[in-house]
Amino acid sequence: MSTVTDRLSTVLPGEESRPGYLFWLSRPRFWLYQGGPVVVAVTYAADGPGELFSPLAIALFLYFTIPANVFLYGVNDVFDRDIDQVNPKKDEGREVSYRGDRVVVAAIVASGLLAAGFLPWLPTLGAVALLAWAALSIEYSAPPLRFKTTPFLDSLSNGLYILPGVVAYAAIEGVAPPATAVAGAWLWTMGMHTFSAIPDIEPDREAGIETTATFLGESNTYYYCVMCWLSAAFVFTYTHWVFGGLLLVYPGLVFGILAVGVDIDEAYWWYPAINTLVGMAFTLVGLWVMLYG
Repeated sequence: MSTVTDRLSTVLPGEESRPGYLFWLSRPRFWLYQGGPVVVAVTYAADGPGELFSPLAIALFLYFTIPANVFLYGVNDVFDRDIDQVNPKKDEGREVSYRGDRVVVAAIVASGLLAAGFLPWLPTLGAVALLAWAALSIEYSAPPLRFKTTPFLDSLSNGLYILPGVVAYAAIEGVAPPATAVAGAWLWTMGMHTFSAIPDIEPDREAGIETTATFLGESNTYYYCVMCWLSAAFVFTYTHWVFGGLLLVYPGLVFGILAVGVDIDEAYWWYPAINTLVGMAFTLVGLWVMLYG
């Protein structure tokens, strides 16, 4: 059964044009992976409904929904152009492949530089988090560090996905979000990244790329993901037990996938919807506290 995004692809721009190519390069399925943490963070940082829709909050959400994804995934595709030749995600047409267009490279660079426009409006912590996000977005894929080719560093560096939330919280509240929330979210991203690498184990091995998943093997990678997600749930309970409870969805799903025997290549594509629902639950709890707490 095709996904909603697959059905929409018939009316959305085709990858043949540069705008259409950049649209699909930004991975529409994953837009909320960076934009979502902004929504959650603003919900908990805001003192009232008015701050939810402040110009800065809206600008951060818009940036981390599309331009930030053009930057992150664009850098990834440029430096993975050789590996992607054997990546089934590219062969199946679910993701576009980099095609050596200088205008596209310029758009990727411009999308990254656009983040600098937020620096004058951010407190020091927010600026540091934004710069850390930019650095990790580059060095995850690009040399000399290229974290994605080093087991466990590839997983650890994916905390970059929650840094937009740190930026947004600092921008609205002026202080850091709770350390337990940041640590719990970081552990969640580690599990999510490594889980998403399971379908790539064979293509990565064929390309000579070593990741946490290729190092551990498929079976042990499931255990690693469960460990990350259980740790995330435990740490989040120090922020509030409800948050820890919500994150138990993830280890539960792993056990369910293994018990039923669902193909991981198919299960992987469920997670944008699952993550959106969990993020929505986090947001609704925050709105409830704001309005009735």
